[in-house]
Amino acid sequence: MEWLTRFPHMDDNRLRDLKKMIDDGFRSFTRAYGDSIESFFDPLQLFLVHSERLLTRTPWPIVLIAIALIAWLASRNWKIVTGCIVTLLAIGYFDMWDDTMKTVSMIFVCTVLSIAIGIPIGIAMSRSDRLQNIINPVLDVMQTMPSFVYLIPVVMLLGIGKVPGLIAVVIYAIPPMIRLTNLGIRLVDRDVLEASDAFGSSSWQRLKDVQMPLALPTIMAGINQTIMMALAMVVIASMIGVQGLGQPVLRAISNQYFTLGIFNGLAIVGIAIIFDRISQAYGQRLQRHREIVHG
Repeated sequence: MEWLTRFPHMDDNRLRDLKKMIDDGFRSFTRAYGDSIESFFDPLQLFLVHSERLLTRTPWPIVLIAIALIAWLASRNWKIVTGCIVTLLAIGYFDMWDDTMKTVSMIFVCTVLSIAIGIPIGIAMSRSDRLQNIINPVLDVMQTMPSFVYLIPVVMLLGIGKVPGLIAVVIYAIPPMIRLTNLGIRLVDRDVLEASDAFGSSSWQRLKDVQMPLALPTIMAGINQTIMMALAMVVIASMIGVQGLGQPVLRAISNQYFTLGIFNGLAIVGIAIIFDRISQAYGQRLQRHREIVHG
């Protein structure tokens, strides 16, 4: 192990001073601009609160019918619809309905936000190799960074609550949305693009009428992966005040409540399977439709 002593490294005092300088700078930044940054996210908090109230205050039969209808429209598969209904009835029977609806509202807002941010970035990446080379390493870091680390700067800036948790979840879950939007547009057949150019399509018309429809199955795969990653972050985000199924799991870990943790964990799995099956079935339908149109 002698080579370790010879390995070049920064002096301990200099390293300590550097860390202290960075920490002090970040604290000063949060004191100076924390309130302004927090007020910037007020519309996001309003959106989250209203979506949560809508799902928790709407009578459960109406929510059940609405989800079953969405599942049918997306999949046209009675097995998936029946699976969704049975899963939700089991969640209600074990008295986890309210927490589940809070989690679903969080995932819904995260997904909407990821789509709104991720698709434009993915489109911009597909148009510029230089931009793709810049953003790809950032996405690599975002996907490999331990999920707990995202909580540190968010909590220091915004404190503990729903919005900091939401932002942490979005940062963790958005990379697949960006990557697969970029990939889907880049995979569009060159001959199709040349044909659209021959008909005099503008850049916007080509994107709207050709590239996005053909890339939609790949984009749906990105949405699916974003939802799965957001659900994986639910328990960790509950540490900073995100309500839903994650908090009972965290409480079960702290107090060794075996059944509480298992039941709520299974509820998260059930919601993940519902989202996964619906989004995958819709993506497969889009793929089959594209193959029929271009077959």
